[in-house]
Amino acid sequence: MTTITGTDAITLLDAAHTALRTAVAGIPADGWDLPTPCEHWTVTQVLQHATGDQIGFAAAITGGPWPSEDPFQPSGRLDGDASALLEQALKASATAFATVDADAEQVPVPLPQGPLPLWVAAGAAALDAAVHAWDIAVATGRPSPLTAQDSRQLLTVARQIVEPLRAYGAYAAELTVAEDADPTAELLGYLGRHPAWTPRS
Repeated sequence: MTTITGTDAITLLDAAHTALRTAVAGIPADGWDLPTPCEHWTVTQVLQHATGDQIGFAAAITGGPWPSEDPFQPSGRLDGDASALLEQALKASATAFATVDADAEQVPVPLPQGPLPLWVAAGAAALDAAVHAWDIAVATGRPSPLTAQDSRQLLTVARQIVEPLRAYGAYAAELTVAEDADPTAELLGYLGRHPAWTPRS
């Protein structure tokens, strides 16, 4: 199993934030209502969810404001510029995690598990941003933004947190992938996503 330190997780979070920024910047003008791998959610709703989750991680650490709407019931209507709203959320998340000691064992998170070691807490925020970057990218016909190295680390984090979250509907049931599947396909399958998903699948 891949070993991750708190410092590794912060680096992973930065990479996931970059992937999400890039995915959102590439949404075409007619792409906001496209279907995504998140069943019943459009591109806009996935973005709202991902933005809200990053705000939630920041709020849990800092005691600051929580998302203005439930990330698990996104309206599909954006109130403002999407990139600007996302940037505010990502900045809040990154700034909050930067205040945490690299060896911290009790980091508050907006998850039912309660406080987690930094490598898991920051990794959970990274997992959320990264997988939704993938959702948006493939929904708009672009390549996966996930690298093999990042996917290996994200899978290590996922195995720490995902099983209890399935009961809350945060992740679908694990899907079987080929034994020789690449790290990204393995991660996506574990999270209940079809690695070969397309808007027409």
